[in-house]
Amino acid sequence: MDFRTIFSAIGALTVALGLAMLLPALADIVYGNDDWLVFIASSLITTILGAGMWAASSGGSRSELNLRQAFLMTTMIWVVLTGFGALPLYLSDLGLGITDAMFESMSGITTTGATVITTLDTSPPGILLWRALLQWLGGLGVVVMAIAVLPMLRVGGMQMFRAEAFETPDKILPRAAGIASAMTTIYCILTFTCTIAYWVAGMEPFDAIAHALSTVATGGFSTRDASLAAFDAPAIHYVATVFMILGALPFILYVGMLQGSFSQLFRDSQVRLFLLLLAGATLVVTLVQIAQDLFAGEVAFRQAVFSVVSIMTGSGFGIADFSAWGPFVSCLFFMIMFIGGCTGSTSCGIKIFRFQVLARDLYQHVRQIAFPNLVYVKRYNGRPLPDSVSTSVQSFVLVYIASFFLLAILLGISGLEPLESLSTAATTISNVGPALGPDLGPAGNFAGLSDASKWLMTIGMLVGRLEVLIILVLFTPRFWRA
Repeated sequence: MDFRTIFSAIGALTVALGLAMLLPALADIVYGNDDWLVFIASSLITTILGAGMWAASSGGSRSELNLRQAFLMTTMIWVVLTGFGALPLYLSDLGLGITDAMFESMSGITTTGATVITTLDTSPPGILLWRALLQWLGGLGVVVMAIAVLPMLRVGGMQMFRAEAFETPDKILPRAAGIASAMTTIYCILTFTCTIAYWVAGMEPFDAIAHALSTVATGGFSTRDASLAAFDAPAIHYVATVFMILGALPFILYVGMLQGSFSQLFRDSQVRLFLLLLAGATLVVTLVQIAQDLFAGEVAFRQAVFSVVSIMTGSGFGIADFSAWGPFVSCLFFMIMFIGGCTGSTSCGIKIFRFQVLARDLYQHVRQIAFPNLVYVKRYNGRPLPDSVSTSVQSFVLVYIASFFLLAILLGISGLEPLESLSTAATTISNVGPALGPDLGPAGNFAGLSDASKWLMTIGMLVGRLEVLIILVLFTPRFWRA
């Protein structure tokens, strides 16, 4: 395997990450915080090492990017950027060790939103902005990966979403620039609009910027220990809800909207099902709050729609402790953690598309049992659904669920209670953020866990964000054979 192509791409992205560290340094300077030195030092280290990696691997002839290189490069990018992203967190005055810094960085890059920092209200502005930037950059990376890389790798049925620019694997590098440019434009427009909306709704400019970066990325990092509950303004909560939904819709359809095809977004079957599931779950949770005399009226609705959207999209923001709403709501939220948002978005989970494919496979199987001679053609959005996509989706879901149970068992061995290990494994592999329970739920954090539990969660966040199968392939001996 020729590693020069891989290291060249990783080096370029590492340089970009190092330059991004100058933004929180500037924020610390503006607010008079001495932590700007930490970001300057981290930026120099990251940029120099990244530039060296790029320079050392960019010369000479290189082979085109093949499937093996794409699998390895995708994984290495997330691991390397997480390590460099943890540098300012480790060097800061927060007192984070290697384990906590890597946990926080991985949570940011994978847009999980789980945190081990318990002093957000008094943390330096640079650190708060850096956490938000990690999620914003990670969210953009997820979108590009879902549109450019996963269809090429045929992971989890993503070949259904192959763009014409990616008909052959060797087109990934030159064509990715055009796709990434369109995605970045849409991403920036949504982020800017969200920032203005937060500011108009009552947030201070710095909080508006930090939360917008995290909201559009469906990440969940906040500048306050109480998350968005610290902002006692219903308008802010509704703004967050709207942009969490927008972040969980397919970004490739936004490109079509920019080209004038506005109806495309609402004709998409996974978008319609996603919105229907959100509405149904919101109605149920609202009625539960009213029936139990917890909240009523607009407050019950706002807390329900915000919490449902936050959990299902994997954002992880909180305005209320839903673990106190009874076991039924906890079970409901546990299930929708796995569903996630739409394919090609910044959201997490198994994704709506895959559940639709499984439903069509089940329907076909039942029809064949009842009517053996009937020919049934599976379709998705009017297009025939190949058997290869069904097989890929079934394999993905099987490995996904198996990974969840394995992670839950390992977390239990590391010291967590059964409910905590199950909900923590679910929120980790689905990149959601909060788990269930008073200590690990939306009103708590993961600071009290053992180092072993945190490292297991760190690995689980990576596995979940990289769609499980990418990691699994790297551990097969045949992958490394020439």
